[in-house]
Amino acid sequence: MTDEVRPVSADEPLDDAAQPPASPGRLLARFFLVPLLVVATGVGLFLVFNLLTFERRSPREYLQEVRGGGPNRKWQAAFELSRSIGTMPPGPEREALAADTLRVFQTLSPTRSEDVPVRRYLTLVLGKLGEESAVPALLEAAGDPDGETRLYAIWALGALADPRSYDAVMAASHDEDAGMRKMSAYVLGTLEDPRAAPRLQVLLEDRVADVRWNAAIALASLGDPAGLAVLRSIVDRKTLAAQAPLSEDQAEIAIVNALKALALLQDAGSLPLLERIAREDPNLRVRQAARDAIEATRGAARSSRLEARPDLLLG
Repeated sequence: MTDEVRPVSADEPLDDAAQPPASPGRLLARFFLVPLLVVATGVGLFLVFNLLTFERRSPREYLQEVRGGGPNRKWQAAFELSRSIGTMPPGPEREALAADTLRVFQTLSPTRSEDVPVRRYLTLVLGKLGEESAVPALLEAAGDPDGETRLYAIWALGALADPRSYDAVMAASHDEDAGMRKMSAYVLGTLEDPRAAPRLQVLLEDRVADVRWNAAIALASLGDPAGLAVLRSIVDRKTLAAQAPLSEDQAEIAIVNALKALALLQDAGSLPLLERIAREDPNLRVRQAARDAIEATRGAARSSRLEARPDLLLG
């Protein structure tokens, strides 16, 4: 993907190379600020040390290790499988791996301690592989006793963008955990269901900045301008710095994402702010994103004037 947007609240993005091409209405899903938990939450120094020494294998070999390995090897293999499938090309082999992964996932128990971490990573695998037949299992996993499995299941349902996911994701948006709320806001945008707008408008007032940001961008993907104030607060560096401590890279990602959302909304009232950013921001990528948003907004204004003229004449 050209000029891929990396998530702000995650130091590493999910590998979306395995995803099918998005429709124009779903492209904004790639702009969301996805939490770090989706990639590797709970992976500490001990895990990193073990993974550095874990033998590299093919996705099929990793799945075989999940089936027959010891307790410690199984979850490591599942983790490596979740990382390795991004480069796997579409085709029969990928489809067979997805079906086999689902079968293995269904043999695991959410109450058996050795199965819990394996289920977490296989949940990610099912989402990345786009296994639509996994939706019922993922909906069940969205109510899993393990919080990380629930979070990963909500992400996977968003990756599949299946309309059946709406109720589960909406329920998750009420979770006490901020990570779950921000993930749910992200996924509600990918589902493109206008029924989500009222809930997303509530999340604009969330006490956690990441949740507000995701809600605003999700609303923009639905064509709803209710999050304009939040989006403007992201693209203004001083206001952004007051909301959350971000590194320079994270700030760049947040601002670029918000500028892309503003481009979708094509809000003429944001033009002065966009023009200032395009002139003055120290970051080249941010300035270019601001210019793109200005072009989209001005183009929409010209188009609207042309389209409005026949209506006026008919009136």
